[in-house]
Amino acid sequence: MAFADEVQGGHVNPLLHVSDAPFQAIPFDKISTDDYENAILEGIRLHNEELDKIANATDAPTFENTVAPLDRSGRLLNEAVLALGNLDAALGDTVLMNIMTKMTPIISEHSTNILLNENLWKRVKHVYENESERADLSPEARRLISETYRSFAESGADLQGDDRDKYRRLSTELSDLNVRFSQNVTNDMASPERRLWVKEEDTAGLPESIKKAAREVAKEALEAEDKEDDGSLYLFTVFAPSYRPFMTYADNRELREKLYKLYNSRNNGGKYDNTQILKDIANIRLEIARLMGKKNFAEYHLQGTMAATPAAVNGLLEQLRESYTEPMKREIAEVQDFARSKVGDDFVLMPWDYSYWSDKLKNERYAFNDEDMKPYFELENTIGGVFGLATRLYGYTFKENKDIPVYHPDVKAFEVYERDGSILGVLYADFFYRAGKSPGAWMTEFRTETKDDAGNRTLPLISIVCNFSKPIGDEPVLLTPDEVETFLHEFGHALHGLSAQATYASLSGTNVYHDFVELFSQFNENYLTEKEFLDGFATHYKTGKKMPKDLLDKFLRARQYGAAYACMRQLGFGYLDMAYHTIEEPLRASMDGEAFEKRAQDPVRVFDAVEGSVISPSFGHIFSGGYAAGYYGYKWAEVLDADAFAAFKEHGIFDKTTADKFKKMLQSGGTVDPMDLYKEFRGKEPTVDALLIRDGISK
Repeated sequence: MAFADEVQGGHVNPLLHVSDAPFQAIPFDKISTDDYENAILEGIRLHNEELDKIANATDAPTFENTVAPLDRSGRLLNEAVLALGNLDAALGDTVLMNIMTKMTPIISEHSTNILLNENLWKRVKHVYENESERADLSPEARRLISETYRSFAESGADLQGDDRDKYRRLSTELSDLNVRFSQNVTNDMASPERRLWVKEEDTAGLPESIKKAAREVAKEALEAEDKEDDGSLYLFTVFAPSYRPFMTYADNRELREKLYKLYNSRNNGGKYDNTQILKDIANIRLEIARLMGKKNFAEYHLQGTMAATPAAVNGLLEQLRESYTEPMKREIAEVQDFARSKVGDDFVLMPWDYSYWSDKLKNERYAFNDEDMKPYFELENTIGGVFGLATRLYGYTFKENKDIPVYHPDVKAFEVYERDGSILGVLYADFFYRAGKSPGAWMTEFRTETKDDAGNRTLPLISIVCNFSKPIGDEPVLLTPDEVETFLHEFGHALHGLSAQATYASLSGTNVYHDFVELFSQFNENYLTEKEFLDGFATHYKTGKKMPKDLLDKFLRARQYGAAYACMRQLGFGYLDMAYHTIEEPLRASMDGEAFEKRAQDPVRVFDAVEGSVISPSFGHIFSGGYAAGYYGYKWAEVLDADAFAAFKEHGIFDKTTADKFKKMLQSGGTVDPMDLYKEFRGKEPTVDALLIRDGISK
């Protein structure tokens, strides 16, 4: 294969060649920043050559000469795009961010050009409509035809003339706005305006481990700004490992309020303002939906989901709202009464008080505090335990390989093997917070699993990224139960990608319906409450003793405590998402964003709205993260995961027969309709019953 401009000044672009790293992993150690842009532009050129060959073929369209080669085209481009996007999120490097900003509209235009290629569309449509052509194909091939047809059809392939041009323009604009929104969120979170400097006398209530971490952050910040450090200041930020413990443990109510407002005013004005960008995104999505003959974006987008319609989504949200509202009111009343018993009858519980006082009540009622469990969740032990879950359930084994190049010294690379000793894929683990890194945690991939015509498997390169606090000196990293749950969650996504046994990339791994993809991540979270699982790794980092049963029992009771509040909070996000994506008229530039958000969340509101505090301008999930009209998917998947885990509880949480059936779902990816796949595993459709029992709402 000939590459244009592959050598520049003696440097060969590693992204344009088969890697000589183990398992042909990405050669991060050889890639320069210029290579990303060059590889993407060259990848587009090569992809266009492949597409032209398919679109302009003179033979009658068939699966073998149209749909299959279309799915297999553009691999080099896809890997270059994945590498750039993943490193942009994980490193926060300004140069990479600028390249990403420059390349995104180019990549988006290329993707749009494919889906609006009339010759390609005609050939795909011919194969889809030719029943005799499809009859002798495998179920996976027939599924690929249907999904490819749907992808083209929902992307405007049937549009004509001005409508086609308009769709092309809107898609490019939307992609650019998504990137700008995301980068604004990242930049705002890392900005000095989102910092809370705290003096020693204001650290009352904070565990020593949290203080030490905040002290290290302060040292780094002062050093970076070349300021004198007398050792008296602590720095807290709006990143979860800093924000959450401060809101939970800090006695200083005034500072809790201040940090709460710093967190909840992100991107709401100022240098990184997203208030107009989010309106533009919502309006463009509405325009696209109208072009496609739909009333709103949700109606358009939900076609390729298990839910299928806005009515089904709203039905689930309403069903859960009705089930959880009264328990939530009781929970809030209990927390307020408890706080008043400590500080006086005139105390009014505010949102910056809930975590603090609910933790105090939980600690008094159940004699439990998250800090009590941290000594049992030392990171290295926890890695072994979480990886060991896949060993016990599916027979997978993990082996660190320091010869596999990584993109940052904090990252570890692991070979992953099947039960029979065959290589399954490579897993990168990037656990620690660093300046500029995108907030939260996520799973991603650098290469998607596929098979060639001979059945030879392309190994997936999968990554999980977290923001755990880095070790200080020789001290071990001790995780909170929430952080272990996050690890389990992202590892579930990783297993979905690693387990893939699909022939075609479009149907491989996590390439499934949005409201199905969270099943496998949320399923893993169930093991956090199982002593049989915890006994395998959760030992005290000093004494080596297993986690006591009474501590786990306290955790189990405490875990149900607050479940209704947590559900209503998630429902609030779901209602807000649907509000933006069921509009049938464009949002005006003058629209009061705070009032819009308030109306949307009123059905599930826990606290009165705080002026200036809004979620929408930093709500990356729905405005830049692929969850538009899809945030409900988390609750939809909770219904699925609770129902699925109930099967394990019935037969044993490591029952091989049940695990093998669940493993088949992991391996199948998008090759089978998800409801059919689930019913084959469970023998029935899912219900909310198991979720309500798990959350203590019903018995």
